[in-house]
Amino acid sequence: MISIVKKKNKIKRELLSKIEWACSLNAIKLEHKMIFEGCLRIIEHTNLAYVEPHRVIIKGKLFLFFNECDYFYVGDLRYKYPLSHLKDYIERLL
Repeated sequence: MISIVKKKNKIKRELLSKIEWACSLNAIKLEHKMIFEGCLRIIEHTNLAYVEPHRVIIKGKLFLFFNECDYFYVGDLRYKYPLSHLKDYIERLL
């Protein structure tokens, strides 16, 4: 039988502060109930693992973030954008 182990992956304070900063510059109050921390899923007795991204909902749009990554994703993992452009991307949503 396949057993999947799920380990919590806390969002780094540095990443969270960058997200909060981008929101505050666009006069958006980031609600912490709209932040869903990712996790690490490991299939036991194999070398397979999946890192689930942190999900943040800003103005009804889903943003995906990974710790220690300089990119963010919108909606799904197809297109990545530099984290330095997060403020501009949120600004376009308004």
